[in-house]
Amino acid sequence: MSIRFTAKARRGMVALTIAAGLALGVAGCGGGGDNDDKSSPPASASKDSGPKPSAQEGEPETPLAELKGTDGLLLQITSATRDAGGFLTVNGTVKNDGDKAVVVPPQTSGDETEVIKHGPSLGGATIVDAKGKKRYYTLRDTEGRPLTTTGLGNLEAGQTLPVFMQFPAPPASTTEVGLQVPTFSSGTIKISG
Repeated sequence: MSIRFTAKARRGMVALTIAAGLALGVAGCGGGGDNDDKSSPPASASKDSGPKPSAQEGEPETPLAELKGTDGLLLQITSATRDAGGFLTVNGTVKNDGDKAVVVPPQTSGDETEVIKHGPSLGGATIVDAKGKKRYYTLRDTEGRPLTTTGLGNLEAGQTLPVFMQFPAPPASTTEVGLQVPTFSSGTIKISG
């Protein structure tokens, strides 16, 4: 009787293994070919989740502002969006426009000890609302980390790096602000949203 039970158990495990293999095979066959129906949306909606393209995918042909830095660094601002939560998110790219590798200057982190201890960042950035006569610093989390791109370091010649900075949003009546990042020139950017 135990031989019959063992044989049935083995057949059940083989059938289960084959079924699992077929399920994985079928799941791996979805999409990617040139003959797919282009009119149907992808199964994953992560690409089409809303108007939040990555800094490179949604980059307009003409940036809102270009801030020149040291050693051929260029900060191109691609968007400045006010959201319902009272924040202003500034997106862009840092590009090494020079012909040799450079290090993003540590001064871009600013001079606040609480921000500096979390490593290289754009934590020293500020926006200036000339109309309201106020300066806004990058937001920080409860541990003092700046709400900006962190871990900045070497950039090879021609390399670009998507970046962001988040600030408290100025009043809705303010439609443009000055952006200042240490070691870069200043620029004026228009706010959307």
